[in-house]
Amino acid sequence: MSEKLCLTKDEIKALTRTPLKARQLQFLRQNGIRHYIDGYGWPVVLRAAVGIDEPAPAVKAVPWRSNKLGPLPG
Repeated sequence: MSEKLCLTKDEIKALTRTPLKARQLQFLRQNGIRHYIDGYGWPVVLRAAVGIDEPAPAVKAVPWRSNKLGPLPG
């Protein structure tokens, strides 16, 4: 899983339109966006909390075939 779980500080700054952590927290609370506060007092927002879900890559379904039938023809 190479995608990020949380928004970066720059993404949170763009979302809240302020670089100040107190105002970022105020914005998140007022708008009902779920967030956590890290050990340094900065907000941590999960991507799922703001609706940024990256689409999962399509997985090709392979039909089941018994191993007792031997190797595939062709």
